[in-house]
Amino acid sequence: MQTYMMSTTRLDGHGTRMTCKSAELLTNTDPAGRIDAFNPAEFLLASVAACMMKGIERVTPMLGFSLRSVTIQVTGERQDSPPRMTRIDYKILVDTDETDRRLEPLHQNVRKEGTISKTTARAVLLNGALGRATTAAN
Repeated sequence: MQTYMMSTTRLDGHGTRMTCKSAELLTNTDPAGRIDAFNPAEFLLASVAACMMKGIERVTPMLGFSLRSVTIQVTGERQDSPPRMTRIDYKILVDTDETDRRLEPLHQNVRKEGTISKTTARAVLLNGALGRATTAAN
């Protein structure tokens, strides 16, 4: 069993400092919002994307999958009453010379093994696809 620890400290009515190991993040906790920090919903989406990216980094050597870059776009839908996320959609774009047939196993592995994406999928509709990124040379 692995345990994770982080700490959050209120700075003022507009922001919160989050720390973990030697990393620090400013969080938007202002009810009016602020543009220079992630709000809690955006942190949830970022966690899903980071989990998927980490999964790609972990599984590509095992699959012998070669890539140049990966971009993950995540969109979340929130309802107001009661407040909750109702769906999270993602698109993983991979810049690679691998065949189209090799893309689906990469996506399956990312979906199957990600701690945060699997946990999130149990609480909210998590839907997405992995596809080929277009490059300037194409």
